[in-house]
Amino acid sequence: MSETPVASKRCRLPAAERRAAIVDAALQVFGERSYGRATTAEIARAGGVSEPILYRHFASKRDLYVACLETMAVRLQETAEAVIAAEPDPREWTFAIPRAFDVLRKNAIYPSQMWIQALGEAAEDAELTRYLRQHMRRMHAFSAGIIRRAQEAGGVAADRDPEAEAWIGLSIGLLRSVQARLGGVLTTEDDASIIQSRRLSLLPPAR
Repeated sequence: MSETPVASKRCRLPAAERRAAIVDAALQVFGERSYGRATTAEIARAGGVSEPILYRHFASKRDLYVACLETMAVRLQETAEAVIAAEPDPREWTFAIPRAFDVLRKNAIYPSQMWIQALGEAAEDAELTRYLRQHMRRMHAFSAGIIRRAQEAGGVAADRDPEAEAWIGLSIGLLRSVQARLGGVLTTEDDASIIQSRRLSLLPPAR
């Protein structure tokens, strides 16, 4: 039996493109379901490949999940930088990451849920624990860098510590992810109040 045009096209995909397509499919499947509930068979179907092909690119589901976290982090950073580039007011730059989250969610990528899932799995996986520590430190460094740039541009109070403020921002993000996962933790009013308080705590004094 001859190959169908679609099958033939898939066979001709360069390895890097096929790997990227699998990661894209996995990001959506993991985000919509969970690490534990998602199967490699399901991800392979979503990516238009067989399981053996998936395992040529990723030795395990954990390795695929780590690749998803890496890709997600890159896209989050790129999207946040685009938000900053389009925003002339440095007082708004510190909210570039939450706004980038909103953009990614509209594209079926859920950073907060991916992090929560990874935290749950890390309890039973020492290698994932080591990776996640490095991953969160990188995200912290990126966030602190944004706050520092905003501070230098006059958008954040001079007495704020960018390192500490970055950890606070990540903590708020994780709290909001708990709400997204469980529901019934924060009301809409709670969320708005948190963001407003955060904004006021970072603003430089009025002149």
